[in-house]
Amino acid sequence: MQVELLNEQGQAASKLDVPETVFGRDYNEALIHQLVVAYQANARQGTRAQKDRQMVRHSTKKPFKQKGTGNARAGMTSSPLWRGGGRIFPNSPDENFTQKLNKKMYRAGMASIFSQLAREGRLAVVDSVKVDSPKTKQLAAKFKAMNLNHVLVIAEEVDENLYLASRNLPNVLVVEPRYADPVSLVHYKKVIVTKGAIDQLKEMFA
Repeated sequence: MQVELLNEQGQAASKLDVPETVFGRDYNEALIHQLVVAYQANARQGTRAQKDRQMVRHSTKKPFKQKGTGNARAGMTSSPLWRGGGRIFPNSPDENFTQKLNKKMYRAGMASIFSQLAREGRLAVVDSVKVDSPKTKQLAAKFKAMNLNHVLVIAEEVDENLYLASRNLPNVLVVEPRYADPVSLVHYKKVIVTKGAIDQLKEMFA
């Protein structure tokens, strides 16, 4: 499998051989969907809560008399049938949304995403991404010269200068291979991988 090797101007200088086990997998839409949904579900805190009829603010006074009104009989305003009443089966504050995904499925799903990005031309390789100082302006100018404005960068090492320079760019995310997640890979229009990160990705997802 070959992908584009970009130069400093963002042009395809040549082709680079990358491992088939990571960048040459078949597209598995069902597995990718399961991977993305599980990742988002596992990120939920589960701290939401709803009130039952005992917890809502209400009066125990009978709203109206039992007979003669034509309405259904009612004892108090906390009934789940009433507006402002409690929920019948409320969500508990410690609800667990986690979904189990074994390591083999995770590796296969990530490799399938990388492979599809390579086929669509949304993935490219660069020699390295470095800045001399923690200046956002310097990194923004580098990406502008390469015609990249909505990009995920996977670098073999994110030093302090690169982290500080990239964190204020709204449509740029710079991470190490171990922090690459399926949602970001699908979300960003362009994914840039450094040469040094390819070996790490092969070790993780092959």
